[in-house]
This record gives sequence, structure tokens and C-alpha cells, in this order.
Amino acid sequence: MLSCDPISFLGSVDPKSGTVVEKGHALYGKSIKGKILIFPHGKGSTVGSYVMYQLKKNKAAPVAIINLETEPIVAVGAIISEIPLLDKLEKNPYEFLKDGDRVRINAGEGFLETLEKA
Repeated sequence: MLSCDPISFLGSVDPKSGTVVEKGHALYGKSIKGKILIFPHGKGSTVGSYVMYQLKKNKAAPVAIINLETEPIVAVGAIISEIPLLDKLEKNPYEFLKDGDRVRINAGEGFLETLEKA
């Protein structure tokens, strides 16, 4: 799931369902649950880290996150929620990925690979 809009997990994502509730956001009305979520960076309150943790506890979190540049709120949220996270890839993901592409990430080794389309 790809968005060019930054995400504030506090107030932009429903922690129970994983649905983006921020009006005007590119992902408004869509669920991030079970998706690899690609967005440029986070925004907003430090409480967003705990919202990410709530998403994980509610089984509504993304399975992984890819950022152009991760800031501390998203980094902490990913760590405490055990959500794999990649940032600062060698190639800009917006240049070679489209929403709905199938990808596999290896956060431990820091790489992403595209899979054949279904």
C-alpha cells in the first residue's frame, strides 16, 4: 500500500481497525492491516508510537513499513510493535513501485525485492 502523504498515527489511523481516518489523506477509508505500508515519513505527536503498538495488539497493524526517511516517532513505534521497517533505500520506492505491487522485505539485511505480479 503506497502513499505519498506522510502519516500521523495519532488521529489519522483508527487503532482498532487500521483504517486511515484522516480526511483528505491519500489512503482515507483504506485499511493498512496486513499490508506493507509505504509512506515518505511520519508526522505528529509522540503518542503515535503507542498507537502503532495498539494497532499491533489489535491485529490491525501493517506487516511492514517502508519510509523514505524514518523519523523517531515511527521508528520507536515499529520497534515496540515489532513491525519490520526499512528506510533510505538505495532506490526511491516511488520510482519503481506502484500501489498493489507484491514485494518482500528483509528488514534484518535492509533490502526489498519485487515479486511477480499475481
